[in-house]
Amino acid sequence: MENDLSVKNVTKKFNEFIAVDSVSFDIARGDFFSILGPSGCGKTTLLRMIAGFESHTEGKIEIRGQDMENIVPNKRPVNMVFQHLALFPMMNVAENVAFGLKRRGMNRSEVEPRVKSMLERVGLPGFEEKQVNQLSGGQKQRVAIARSLILEPAVLLLDEPLGALDLKLREHMKVELKKLQEEIGTTFMYITHDQSEALVMSDYIAVMNKGRFEQIDTPNNLYNHPSTTFVAQFVGENNAWSGTLTRSDGKTAEIKTTDGNAFKVDANDTITEGSKIDLFLRPEALLIQPDPSLKDVNRFDTVVTSILFDGASSRLLVTPINTKKEIIVALPQNRQYDHIRPKDKIELGWSENAGIYFAKDNLL
Repeated sequence: MENDLSVKNVTKKFNEFIAVDSVSFDIARGDFFSILGPSGCGKTTLLRMIAGFESHTEGKIEIRGQDMENIVPNKRPVNMVFQHLALFPMMNVAENVAFGLKRRGMNRSEVEPRVKSMLERVGLPGFEEKQVNQLSGGQKQRVAIARSLILEPAVLLLDEPLGALDLKLREHMKVELKKLQEEIGTTFMYITHDQSEALVMSDYIAVMNKGRFEQIDTPNNLYNHPSTTFVAQFVGENNAWSGTLTRSDGKTAEIKTTDGNAFKVDANDTITEGSKIDLFLRPEALLIQPDPSLKDVNRFDTVVTSILFDGASSRLLVTPINTKKEIIVALPQNRQYDHIRPKDKIELGWSENAGIYFAKDNLL
């Protein structure tokens, strides 16, 4: 498949500080590709280099096979949507969407049908005469995207475009933006620190930390098969233990945690016995009062600290006996747990193939 964007060993230095450190990736035509990372990790700097607003210190950026070296921003086949959208309040919707075409010198008879068609494609038919201050947050978002897409960029760059929206609208726009991208087929490169946005919308996600990519993968693989401690902590919710790998036969490993538990888990054959490790377990992997007949299950007693009601996302906060550690337990939707109360003692369990561990790297 042809790539719309190729970034090869790109580095950006600000004096002695390395903001982006030898990053490489490809985005295939029509993909929704997200870069996910905490504030200050270098993701916006990377986006600005692709757009041409920053020069790269080393490496190469190619868009549809063309080297972008020394090509100014307005000559690059990309467009950018910012968090604050930057719509022109003195212009109506049609004028905002048509702005780029008019700057290119296109005459009115060509512009009007293209604007009408683009507004229909983003779900805003008949909005041409509306003023910006008459639009909802989601409608403004679509106008900003329409203004960029009408110029037919090879890649649309989106820099945390949902960040200024309220929570409910943000949840709605995640779905709408993904549907829009699939319908239009333009390649999207999306920058966010919000893991939910990245997981819901993306075909592929690069998790960025301190200027480098920790892992590039599908949302499913990032969540279920993180390759580093940072990814395990940053993508989704995880319970974590520090401990020591006491035994491993290549299939099953035994881990002694610092709070005194002994767990069995599928072996990571890259880590040797005696190594300090970090163990991770998703809240939904924990079984509440598991059937005694279940085999290959780690079991331990806990005391319920709190019940965190959140509809379908309700959870328990529990503390293992004789520890101060707090563990989050997802409440499954296929069973009722209304009988559980704070201070109740309950047994938890988890399958040996549900946990994952890495060599200690002092993140915990």
